[in-house]
Amino acid sequence: MADPASYRPQTGEIPTTPGVYRFRDPHGRVIYVGKAKNLRSRLNSYFANPSGLLPKTHAMVHAASSVEWTVVGSELESLQLEYTWIKEFKPRFNVVFRDDKTYPYLAVTMGEKYPRVQVMRGERRKGTRYFGPYTAGAIRETMDTLLRVFPVRSCSAGVFKRAESSGRPCLLGYIDKCSAPCVGRVTPDEHRGLAEDFCSFMGGEAKRFISRLEKDMAAAVAELDYERAAGLRDDIIALRKVFERNAVVLAEDTDADVFALHEDELEASVQVFHVRGGRVRGQRGWVVEKVEDATTPELIEHLLQQVYGEDSEVQGRIPREVLVPENPSNHAELMEWLGGLRGARVDIRVPQRGDKAALMSTVRENAEQALKLHKTRRAGDITVRSLALQELQEALEIPVPLLRIECFDISHVQGTNVVASMVVVEDGLPKKSDYRKFSITGAAATDDTAAMHDVLTRRFRHYLTDKAAQVPIVSGEIVNPTRAGAKSGTELPPSDLDVPAPKAKFAYPPNLVVVDGGQPQVNAAARALAELGIDDVYVVGLAKRLEEVWLPDSDFPVILPRTSQGLYLLQRIRDEAHRFAITFHRQKRGKAMTVSVLDGVPGLGEAKRKALVAHFGSLKKIKAASVEELTSAKGIGPALAAAVVQHLGSTEDAGERAPAVNMTTGEILES
Repeated sequence: MADPASYRPQTGEIPTTPGVYRFRDPHGRVIYVGKAKNLRSRLNSYFANPSGLLPKTHAMVHAASSVEWTVVGSELESLQLEYTWIKEFKPRFNVVFRDDKTYPYLAVTMGEKYPRVQVMRGERRKGTRYFGPYTAGAIRETMDTLLRVFPVRSCSAGVFKRAESSGRPCLLGYIDKCSAPCVGRVTPDEHRGLAEDFCSFMGGEAKRFISRLEKDMAAAVAELDYERAAGLRDDIIALRKVFERNAVVLAEDTDADVFALHEDELEASVQVFHVRGGRVRGQRGWVVEKVEDATTPELIEHLLQQVYGEDSEVQGRIPREVLVPENPSNHAELMEWLGGLRGARVDIRVPQRGDKAALMSTVRENAEQALKLHKTRRAGDITVRSLALQELQEALEIPVPLLRIECFDISHVQGTNVVASMVVVEDGLPKKSDYRKFSITGAAATDDTAAMHDVLTRRFRHYLTDKAAQVPIVSGEIVNPTRAGAKSGTELPPSDLDVPAPKAKFAYPPNLVVVDGGQPQVNAAARALAELGIDDVYVVGLAKRLEEVWLPDSDFPVILPRTSQGLYLLQRIRDEAHRFAITFHRQKRGKAMTVSVLDGVPGLGEAKRKALVAHFGSLKKIKAASVEELTSAKGIGPALAAAVVQHLGSTEDAGERAPAVNMTTGEILES
């Protein structure tokens, strides 16, 4: 860990203007982004007395190796730039609000030719309108009821294509819960109109549709069309059922998001009720680990930045009012920013009395209960992970915290299709985006130790290459200082202000490498690192037979207690690496078992290969065909036909010397 004094900038070098600053680790990775009205005052607070900082802020300044800043023209610009960089770099020490559960949304895919209504979870997609979140039971009941009145397509792409090709709609088309655009019952424009009406109803315009249906029902009665009037009556009942499901909590013209939070020294829980038309239309919650010394106003500012800044279609989601327990820091600038996103004024305020204050109290109770539930579920998990990493560090006598662990495993069947896997664990949790897989060929595939040496060499050679290619960072550099005179509201181009972050696959080294195996595999891995000149990465091996932990050049293993959390962590990492390697090996083996003699013909792709087989019916007839006969197949020209004849002729000659055998299964392919 770095000494903050080693990279502390001179006080006189730091400007006293507003700006945004970034801390980077020794590998160039941004680990924290912050903003300040006075950069000099804020940055000096990190270095004046590091021992007096909160534990996680203390860990951040010691994990960093450089600090840099960008001067901006106003606090609004600093707010915009801070959000842009947090979204781009995802610094590990910044506050990140994570959903305490995965909420389902009612989504309408307006970006498709025939919009589809469906229940969606996870990341938002461009061109899709979302309503909610709701509970799982309520959302499906709502969708089922509304499809009676707005028969929008709800089937998958596969079902839609089958119905389109067969000319017959699916069951929903027959029971009038789909307008069946797949068979032309409605035009694309008519179907899109239904989807827009669906969205308008969900957006709070329920009374307009109910009034329209009531007028249509009265007109049908006047015309003595009682059958149509009865159908409209049922539609009105269905819409009222959905509309009245949410109790009225505020005035009917109120559109607001009501936020409340409950926090302790380490974590904070946030809940929000989405009120539209005076009714609670949805609820959402987050739990955040307080990795920085943030006050409640600062937490609220970060919350509103993340909630309203993460969606490309945010303009339709921001209400007129945002009710919060305390005014956020940079209150005026945040209102201006949200107003720009919404395209109209947004009021951020604290309710003092009346119905809104009462609703805020209810939301706060929900936040308190959510934090209790979260701690009940996660307390054991967090404690166990921390204990496991600490036990492992002490047992292996490693002087640095085990922030990143990589595990390697080799997989093959009797020396064929040799592959390797690399899985990554950061802070005791798997980081699947950094998983990697390797194919091993040649001399390295002869045995497990040679394969392990090859994989470690390749992985850390990439690391050295990526490290050498990174742009050197100058501590305390003022990036684009001419921006100090920019006018308020000027859009900042991040590409002009930013030093590119490392994008390479292998840019960050682990603190510990775990290999699946005993002393030979461990020594091979350590030799690979030594040959590359890497001496700050520690290596251990976990042998399956007795779950022994081996160190390089050691005659005796380290025996961890069977109840050790450190041993459990190693076993979980080893098992995950084994699973990942086995999956890749099966994929590669499956491809190897479906090899065709025609695969090696230059210029013969999959489509033309299928055309040849379809035209002649068998490989035997293809071999017997002349160049002229081969050109009769679709897409086969004279040059390609000559290449096929030449390739099959050479294969025939090789076949006379030895039979064709599938080396994986031992099956004789041709006699």
